[in-house]
Amino acid sequence: QVQLVESGGGLVQAGGSLRLSCTASGRTAITYHMGWFRQAPGKDREPVATSSANGAGSYYADSVKGRFTISRGNAKNTVDRQMDSLKPEETAVYYCNAGPGVVPRITRGPYWGRGTQVTVSS
Repeated sequence: QVQLVESGGGLVQAGGSLRLSCTASGRTAITYHMGWFRQAPGKDREPVATSSANGAGSYYADSVKGRFTISRGNAKNTVDRQMDSLKPEETAVYYCNAGPGVVPRITRGPYWGRGTQVTVSS
């Protein structure tokens, strides 16, 4: 069982930046892929980015490429995401996600954090 705890959400103006962090508990967390999804009001939850286990690769949704950066901490049980040039339509609850193994693309794992609100004002 892996537990995920997010931090770093908040309010930012359009064009601004925000950094989110997620910490995973559990001895096997370093062998997990970790990433982020988001869900805007009235919309389905959508993938944003995934960092594969063991630093094997990072993958991004087309809508955030070049603006968002995902990185694993040195202990590999944390994943951070730097979000730049934020847009009002990116207002959403951002969820940390994790699952076992090395993956070749954005992947939805079985474990979820509770989410953190990001609001981008115009």
